[in-house]
Amino acid sequence: MSTRSGSPDLSDDVCARLREAFRRAAYDADGVVAALGGAAHAALGRGEPVPAERASRDAGDLGTLIRLFLLGGTEPETAVKAAFAPLSVEDAVAAGVLGAVADGYRAALDIRPHGDDEGSWWVVSDLDADVLGTTVPEDHVLGVGHASLSLIRATSRRPVGTLLDLGTGNGVQALHATRHAQHVTATDVSARALALAAATFRLNELEVELVRGEWFAPVARRKFDQVVCNPPFVVGPARVDYTYRDSGLAGDDASALVVRQLPGFLNDDGVGQLLASWLHTGKEDWADRVSRWLPAETDAWFVQRDVADPALYVGTWLRDAGLDPRSPEGRAKAAAWLDWFAANDVRGIGFGFVTLRRAAGRTPTVVCEDLRQAYDDPLGPEAAGWLDRVEWLRATGDSLLDVRFVVPDTVLLESIEEPGDEGWETTVRRLHRTDGPGWQHEVDELAARLLAGCRGALPLEDLIELLAFSQGLDASELAATALPVVRELVRHGMLVPAGR
Repeated sequence: MSTRSGSPDLSDDVCARLREAFRRAAYDADGVVAALGGAAHAALGRGEPVPAERASRDAGDLGTLIRLFLLGGTEPETAVKAAFAPLSVEDAVAAGVLGAVADGYRAALDIRPHGDDEGSWWVVSDLDADVLGTTVPEDHVLGVGHASLSLIRATSRRPVGTLLDLGTGNGVQALHATRHAQHVTATDVSARALALAAATFRLNELEVELVRGEWFAPVARRKFDQVVCNPPFVVGPARVDYTYRDSGLAGDDASALVVRQLPGFLNDDGVGQLLASWLHTGKEDWADRVSRWLPAETDAWFVQRDVADPALYVGTWLRDAGLDPRSPEGRAKAAAWLDWFAANDVRGIGFGFVTLRRAAGRTPTVVCEDLRQAYDDPLGPEAAGWLDRVEWLRATGDSLLDVRFVVPDTVLLESIEEPGDEGWETTVRRLHRTDGPGWQHEVDELAARLLAGCRGALPLEDLIELLAFSQGLDASELAATALPVVRELVRHGMLVPAGR
């Protein structure tokens, strides 16, 4: 495992001068895209650096910063001095931002722009394995990866007073939280992670409370309006190779710990959102497994985005740390990992998002479902809407039959027909929501007829009675069959009360 010399020391003064240099060079999210162009920027995102390197040659100081921080290149002293002014090269080296090499200077930290619809920040993290050319150290602080981005998109952004970012890492979740939370607290067990997160916040002139400690211990006896968490969710033997991904707990116990404890740190109606992993074994359904993690009086929405084969899972995470699965060390770790999976009857590893709400004094709603299809819209607004709809269903209770419903314009009915003895026969009817995560529900002919009448003119009870009369069915029996379907469609935003 590789080692590094010294710890970064990005003081307020260093960050102020570095920020001035970045702003002068337009080293931000928009500036990088403008300098590289769409095609080269997209290639860089795919791990193809050559188009970006060529496009950066005529970008002056911005090109120097791009080659240093985004491409991992070496730049001559004159170019580095010009790009970093008013921060001297000597001070940048002393702060741990740059390292001197034979032909000039290389980046000693990963500092890159990261933006949203409202603007751009800089995120400070460690150099990845492909730049280092070796495996990363145990206390490696990961950059903004796919998991971080997916949690960012899955987080509700409604205004809150207090927010906890549990296991902040480089601080990117807390950055986004400052957009909608009045006070942000960030914790981590890693001293290096907190140092780099502090640098991230100083560089962006943001006030975030930082506390060190394991899990929820640093905020004992405190409560928050919202908690976000990207925990070390990698499952397998109880070990810690890398603190950013390994918890030291066996199996999916890290995800279970967060789900069990998080609601106790929420104010009433407070919301928690996290990434999590869970085991698929031959002994139980995954939904039963994760539901047992929940404390009482907690609404929960488990959304499974993927299920990985154990062998593929192991290979992916070995490469993530820069370890060749074909090397002696890689073979040994893979064997131990797969032996643990086999001993525990692990057939697959589920991964997804968890939304929790403290629902004191109320009967909780717990839903576990697959959402493996591709979709473009962020899940955060959908999660907030799901909680709203669950609360509305709970408050409406037995009065659901009195509600006038409408089918939103974003919901379509698709029919699949096959040739039969009397022409085309409909074999599948599927409702498809064209926005959000693109929910789909197969419905029978009776359900399709009932939904056709949901135009806000008549209450649900009247529609059921009319449908029952036209089909020669008992209205009460039809209602008993229809209500669970109606509730499910309401939860997924495919059927809404008129006027909402």
